[in-house]
Amino acid sequence: MTGEERRNEIIDILKTSSDAVSGAELAKRLGVSRQVIVQDIALLRAVNRNILSTTKGYLLYYQEVQKVNRCFMVKHSDEEIEDELCTIVDNGGKILDVIVMHDIYGEISTGLIIKNRQDVYDFVEKVKKYKTVSLKGLTGDVHLHTVEADSEDALDAIERRLRDKKYLIEEKS
Repeated sequence: MTGEERRNEIIDILKTSSDAVSGAELAKRLGVSRQVIVQDIALLRAVNRNILSTTKGYLLYYQEVQKVNRCFMVKHSDEEIEDELCTIVDNGGKILDVIVMHDIYGEISTGLIIKNRQDVYDFVEKVKKYKTVSLKGLTGDVHLHTVEADSEDALDAIERRLRDKKYLIEEKS
């Protein structure tokens, strides 16, 4: 199988998968090393393929026309991570990523794709299991989430709930 054929197969696998597919799983299915998969993903991204790397693996992402998104700047403690994420998903949001603005390294972001409470619980459990320091810890707990929803009304509801819980950082005029 040529590299181009393998990359086309990666796209086919991601198109037909309802969940993220790990690099290890792609490597096993295609009979190559995980490093080859990482290189293939980089090449696919270079030709404008919408492939997200998440904590669960790779997934092909299509922005649906009817969806809207908004970036929320928030701040909270580590103990409040689960509540913050549940607040977003319970009000119709899908958390696409987490972003921090580091003084030295600039913007650091990673895809999350958290769309329901089970995803929240899985994420929080993984953070605990691996004793991971969250990105927000690099910036005094200040971070951003890009949130996707079906309507501006849903995003407005999420914004109100985050404000009510004192997680939302308001822009200074």
